Amino acid sequence: MLDTVLDGLSLVCLIAAAGFSVAAGVGLLRFPDVLSRLHAATKPQVFGLLLVIAAIALHERSWLTLATLLPVFVFQALTAPIAAHMVGRAAYRTGQLDEESLVIDELAPDVERSDRLG
Repeated sequence: MLDTVLDGLSLVCLIAAAGFSVAAGVGLLRFPDVLSRLHAATKPQVFGLLLVIAAIALHERSWLTLATLLPVFVFQALTAPIAAHMVGRAAYRTGQLDEESLVIDELAPDVERSDRLG
């Protein structure tokens, strides 16, 4: 009985992860500017990976498998936002974003100071 429940939870996690992947893909296609697309690409991707790891852990039911998968999640959770941040800064500096959609431009003073010093 417990095996059936855990397999069902694993299936639910995989279906939810697939839903997040579809949402990320739709967001990448539909959102108008770089910053919105970065948000659509990183947020569902990290949570979808967490759900896939949970599904694998529930299916395998092994501490060794979970211990192997946790560093994968940690490294992905640390590198995805950093990569998105760097892409966002590059898009900002090259003028590839919609400045009208920015409510507060907190990066402009830092970029101006950097350009003056460099």
